[in-house]
Amino acid sequence: MTELPQTATQHAFIALAPPDDAKNELAHALSTAYAAHPDLRWNRIEDWHITLAFLGELPVQTVHRLRSPLADLAAARPPLRLALLGGGQFDERVLWSGIEGDLEGLHALAEAVRARVRDCDIAFTERPLRPHLTLARARRYDNASVTAAAACLDGFTGSPWRTERLHLVGSTVRGHSGPRRYQDIDAWSLVDSRRTVTPPLKESRHRTGPTRQTG
Repeated sequence: MTELPQTATQHAFIALAPPDDAKNELAHALSTAYAAHPDLRWNRIEDWHITLAFLGELPVQTVHRLRSPLADLAAARPPLRLALLGGGQFDERVLWSGIEGDLEGLHALAEAVRARVRDCDIAFTERPLRPHLTLARARRYDNASVTAAAACLDGFTGSPWRTERLHLVGSTVRGHSGPRRYQDIDAWSLVDSRRTVTPPLKESRHRTGPTRQTG
């Protein structure tokens, strides 16, 4: 394996990922949108995630400094019970699916993650947490497809699932030939021994995600 230079950088974020069953449910619900809007820049299903903290571009060595603090955090946090719900759009440019369930726990986990990043003296832009999965982005000339694709998810309600692992995700290193790809740098089970029972998913159905997002 080629050793990376000291100056190597990559984009990184910390996230949760739905299990395959939940992603497959959503992919099936998107089948009409896939067929009707092939020109959208669709995210790969393996890249679907709920971002807890986006770190931007950092030196690779800096990103790896987070592994131990995040492992300790995951060992002290319980799994959450979530589900995918419906769809929406940001400024007619970004298609997303919403999240429901233990949103209070999700926000608490995100804040705990961001606190660990701050404790490592890593600077990053802290945006309000708007839980969602980003599914696709519009091309410059297309101002209609995202809204139409979001309508294909009206009425979609996914099965509940547990957030089993906390993921530290990194892109291919800057300067790498070809498209930027993301993969796990590491992932840790959420195994808080103080809570062995995950609260049931609430009956109320509400969609998360803002009507617009700036970035």
